[in-house]
Amino acid sequence: MAETRPRDVVPLREATRAWFLISLQTFGGPAGQIAVMQRTLVDERRWIGQQRFLFALSYCTLLPGPEAQQLATYVGWLLNGVRGALVAGVLFVLPGVVALLVLSGVYVAYGDTSVVEAVFLGLAPAVVAIVLQAVVRLGTKALTQPALVAVAVAAFAALTVFGVPFPLVVLVGAVAGWLLGRAVPAIATPRPTPPDDGPAPLISDDALHTERPSGRRASLVLAVGLTLWVLPVLVAGLLAGRDSVYVDQGLFFSGAAVVTFGGAYAVLAYVAQQAVSVYGWLAPGEMVKGLALAETTPGPLIMVVQFVAFVGAYRDPGSLDPWLAATLAALLTTWVTFVPCFLFILLGAPYVEQLRGNRTLSSALTGITSAVVGVIASLAFYFAVHTLFSETRRESSGPLALDLPVLASLEWSAVAITALACVLVIGRKWSVLPTLAVCTAAGLAWSLAAGSL
Repeated sequence: MAETRPRDVVPLREATRAWFLISLQTFGGPAGQIAVMQRTLVDERRWIGQQRFLFALSYCTLLPGPEAQQLATYVGWLLNGVRGALVAGVLFVLPGVVALLVLSGVYVAYGDTSVVEAVFLGLAPAVVAIVLQAVVRLGTKALTQPALVAVAVAAFAALTVFGVPFPLVVLVGAVAGWLLGRAVPAIATPRPTPPDDGPAPLISDDALHTERPSGRRASLVLAVGLTLWVLPVLVAGLLAGRDSVYVDQGLFFSGAAVVTFGGAYAVLAYVAQQAVSVYGWLAPGEMVKGLALAETTPGPLIMVVQFVAFVGAYRDPGSLDPWLAATLAALLTTWVTFVPCFLFILLGAPYVEQLRGNRTLSSALTGITSAVVGVIASLAFYFAVHTLFSETRRESSGPLALDLPVLASLEWSAVAITALACVLVIGRKWSVLPTLAVCTAAGLAWSLAAGSL
């Protein structure tokens, strides 16, 4: 596996320090995380050229999983080979893993206290506004043709009204994009980007990684990656039994890891529905609380699955102590969620140059992105119903299956704080953390005024 440039573009120790500093700034979802890497890697350190960075991002967007974490893994591979990929990818998620593990424990221990309830009174409506903002942002960029708007609306209806499985929505979106690409070729044409300025980067736009793909290398990466992916689930099955919560979570989140096209928001509607209605790991309103906690920590928002696993295993620990069971389940879920990201990058990186200019893939991605807008809108609807109303009812008729709010159960406190959050995050374009802080303060103030604190 020869390379035409040195294995380490920058010393691994220096790269490790840079990735650690990046990991502490990865708040606010993938847009904010990509912006941090853009500023650090492209603008300040000049380690990689602008076009090369965008090309890597495009490749990562094609993959299931958190694109920002995969972008870090990919750039780490470009800079320092496999060691760099592992360092960058692990450090990108490590602070979030630790922080959310602590917050999940706090929620389980104190979630029923008046103070914690008051905090979530502010946080949950803020999350509704943040997800709405994601719909607006992505929809503005992605839905450039009426046909793409139709794909988004169809995806929303399929998930919200008819309960179509999320993977099928993604697949149909890809097929629709491919068909639209054949009918309207301009759909797959990338937008031009301004020329890069400043000193020449260490990895220029023309000097791409030249490691040759080979069947031997691919087989080795695939064998090691699949073994690391499934081994903890197999061990959990042997020690705790096939019917244990650990195996259920390991298998479910392993499957979710390969269908998370479009980022965390896109798959959370699917995760929420399964975790609440099928497995019973969470109550209906708890998913939005978990996302609120994930929004306050660094790292990919898909980390919320760790909260789901922690709470689910705490309530169904089997023969283990509930705290030990919750911790093991959270770590197992995090493992099966992120190991595939490394596998996808290390397996596909040598082949990625073959994707440049491929109109078929670009068209399919356009369709997936349009469907994802509808999926995120479905998630916003789900969160809004369970946040703004204390009671819901299930309407079923033939293929139709829809959760509707009980209008008399409207929570005016949640409505007011949601409106405040929308003004801040959409109207005034505040970032996530200040919005969460203001809404948390509003929730505490409302609870004090109501005498519930």
